[in-house]
Amino acid sequence: MEIRISDFTIESYDRVFDLWKRCEGVGLSDSDSRENIQPYLERNSGMSLIAELDDELAGVILAGHDGRRGYLHHLAVLPEYRRQGTGKLLVNSCLKKLKEAGILKCHILLFNNNREGLKFWESIGWTFRDDISIVSRFIDN
Repeated sequence: MEIRISDFTIESYDRVFDLWKRCEGVGLSDSDSRENIQPYLERNSGMSLIAELDDELAGVILAGHDGRRGYLHHLAVLPEYRRQGTGKLLVNSCLKKLKEAGILKCHILLFNNNREGLKFWESIGWTFRDDISIVSRFIDN
């Protein structure tokens, strides 16, 4: 059986959100609502991808850039499709798209307690950095 990679469009949102909820390590918030994902997909057209096997959604990844650095978010593969190259295929497809857009470096955000995720990223050549931190805040209206 062959995995088919295609663009993540807003028409796939309900299936994608359901997949995210079924995968541990994916932190969902209001930012992941249909209303917030749609402009992200439009601003980063063709960068985010889904993986399907037959008619079943097997995996998804959000990808975009700010013109300087690429960012990968919410890589998720259903457990029954893991360790078959689905995640790596999604990541490499996004990196190719980012490179074509002139982006030379890419970052991911990973929860510190997501040990399984860290093992995956390291296994495909990513380097954990302990020299930087992320600092966040909500923007008040």
